Amino acid sequence: AMRSRAEVDATLQTAKLNPAELLPVVHCLSFGTQAGTGDCCLLQLEPGLCAELEAGRSLVIRGEKDEQAVLCSKDKTYDMKIADTSNMLLFIPGCKTPEELNADQASCDIIHSQIAGFSNNYWELRRCRPKLKKLRRLLMEDPYEGPDSRQDQTSTFSKYTTEDLLSLIQASEEEILHQLQVIDACKIEGYWRILEFDYEMKLLNHVTQLIDSESWSLNKVPLRTCLEELGSLEPREMIEHILLSYGRKYIDDGEVYFEMHEDKICRAIAQMLLQNAVKFNLSEFQEVWQQSVPEGMTARLDQLKGLALVDKTSRPETIFLLKVEDLPEDNQERFNSLFSIREKWTEVDITPYIQDLCAEKQTVGALLTKYARSSTQNGVKVYNSRRPIS
Repeated sequence: AMRSRAEVDATLQTAKLNPAELLPVVHCLSFGTQAGTGDCCLLQLEPGLCAELEAGRSLVIRGEKDEQAVLCSKDKTYDMKIADTSNMLLFIPGCKTPEELNADQASCDIIHSQIAGFSNNYWELRRCRPKLKKLRRLLMEDPYEGPDSRQDQTSTFSKYTTEDLLSLIQASEEEILHQLQVIDACKIEGYWRILEFDYEMKLLNHVTQLIDSESWSLNKVPLRTCLEELGSLEPREMIEHILLSYGRKYIDDGEVYFEMHEDKICRAIAQMLLQNAVKFNLSEFQEVWQQSVPEGMTARLDQLKGLALVDKTSRPETIFLLKVEDLPEDNQERFNSLFSIREKWTEVDITPYIQDLCAEKQTVGALLTKYARSSTQNGVKVYNSRRPIS
């Protein structure tokens, strides 16, 4: 039954409320027959995301069945968490706010509204790091070994297009495309692939030998001549890909040139040397490494951040391969894994292995404070685990 004005006034009197202090308009609410709880979900958006939707762009929820859902805009990723509220939230179509009622003086004094649904919780979004480890893992199932590889013709592994990756990886499109660049993936016949490491080194070797035999400057390597000279050995797009991976492309006088990245080339050669040994005597390694890098390049240990670790406590000192991309993505698991490799770390040593875990504006120091305990050893600050490592 619809309430009359007299009934409303009687209720106000019982509640000891003075009608003069209230707006004259009264909303009378009733539950519609359809008002269910499971039909609607509420999502709390920050202004930037709201603007995205209002501009007609879409937000996507990504994740497979066993993954915690994330929400992605074009360039950012958010964790979705359910927040419970102590107040019940009611959905009322066409509900007018006090501001709207004030503006609309002519509105009648009783509005009957039906509640279309209700909720005791809503989804809250928190900006998070894109979950990109899986991208590399998927592409490494079937690395590209070159056009002559028999494995490529008989491979039973799935290959992935951009669309596939967008549905499998919990990150925004821009973050995924950026990461594909970071890991030097390339598109072959429409599928994203990572070059198998030995094949990549073979290509790099062709290029560095050509630079050497032609006595080119390392910061002016001509694309056209590389393709002409090496095109009979490997596909031209692979030669260009390796130049893009290990150099910066620029145009001078209408010709395309590459400035080679010394640090990246030295790092790759170090990886090639280190992956064949469990541990390497440090001084011997440095000698072999310097002999192996192209003429005119200087091999320096700071090129190996996040790739190899020096053990200064062993006699003689040793170096071994420890790649940051092989470590877990989850913060706590990452620290557990690092502390099981080495009990005490200096900040300088651990930084390359946790740098990628820092959220926006977060420092390595803040992460260490949260996940590690510090002490001083021979005047040097070191960090160890806060919890026993099994």
